[in-house]
Amino acid sequence: MREALDTPLRDDQRTGLPAWTYHSPALTELEKKELFATHWQIAGHVSDIPEPGGFLAFDFADERALVLRDSRGEVWAFHNLCRHRGARVVAEPAGRCKGALVCPFHGWVYNLDGSLRGPARPSSFGKMDRSRFGLIEMELEIWHGFLFVRARPGPQPPVAELFARFDAELAPFRMETLVPAQGYYHGEVPVNWKSVRDVDNEGYHVAMAHPALQDLYGEGYRDEVMAQGMNRAVAPYNDHTGRRWSVRHYRTLAEPAAHLPDWAQARWAYYGLFPNNVIGVTPESVQFYQDFPIDTRNTRLRGRTYRFPSETRRQRAARYLACRIDRETYQEDIRLSMWSDEAMRSSAFPGFHLSDHEIGVRAHHDGLREALPVLQLEENPGESRMVETNERLACQS
Repeated sequence: MREALDTPLRDDQRTGLPAWTYHSPALTELEKKELFATHWQIAGHVSDIPEPGGFLAFDFADERALVLRDSRGEVWAFHNLCRHRGARVVAEPAGRCKGALVCPFHGWVYNLDGSLRGPARPSSFGKMDRSRFGLIEMELEIWHGFLFVRARPGPQPPVAELFARFDAELAPFRMETLVPAQGYYHGEVPVNWKSVRDVDNEGYHVAMAHPALQDLYGEGYRDEVMAQGMNRAVAPYNDHTGRRWSVRHYRTLAEPAAHLPDWAQARWAYYGLFPNNVIGVTPESVQFYQDFPIDTRNTRLRGRTYRFPSETRRQRAARYLACRIDRETYQEDIRLSMWSDEAMRSSAFPGFHLSDHEIGVRAHHDGLREALPVLQLEENPGESRMVETNERLACQS
């Protein structure tokens, strides 16, 4: 996989995934099982669960994750599934329990390390070995304060290895010290999840579709594609102060952060992790966002913004304006993803024809083809044969 935009795409690389891959229910179920469950997902940040008993929970692609801090301060990740009947052990997306987790279905009690303290009416279960009925662990890795989970072992190496190329660049941001700036945001979009990614994976559309971003950093924006499903978009500020109200006041209010070097004081950057995670870094804040398939035609969006603990009043005001620019961009991107998704169902649309400035889209599609060989086919192999065909092609590769 190429490292940057220096080499143009070959003519045979300018096509994207075929249209059928955006409206196949069988493929969506395969993606959930073999892609989302086996690749790292951002759960949140350690500051989301600062005290013993703190927990956060989120759903992704038919999986339910639970991350919590035990009485000794250690962080654990589990499947949010009671071992009795599979109920959610916690029903809220975040909170704090005093000393144990109590399943709201039948009252089974779990310790904060996931071990089973005891079932309700234990005598009704006969000779039960409680050590066999603790919560089922998920893989967990903490990188610069961010919590990554994985439902099942998969092809990706450890998170620290994936992000190692960015360690020196991100070290000045002291991300492990971040604190929440706002609550988690959740949304749903009536499109296939890949349509969301297709829009987010390239900056070619910034000049035309995002007036605020173009005003802020459009002149120097560049996308970079790297090995192992990583990518980076670097966006240094334009030389002019800003013509739009939000951009002009953001640039005027922005106050240098004492802990950041000069090169980090005037740029936004985005770090992508295949297949669906992004960490965005500005001088005032750090955010993550991600998208998950609900079904073939609907996608769930999730993310959160964090601030630096030493934030000044001016930095807070600048962060507010940055979020305002982001919200405007979000709405513009949703419209674009809907248009693109609609086209995949049109008999008149022949498919993508990619520019050299859309290498991020091509790289993402290549990663999908590698993970799921059935995506290499130009025609749907048949809904009932999707899994079988994918397995056969995987054995041949």
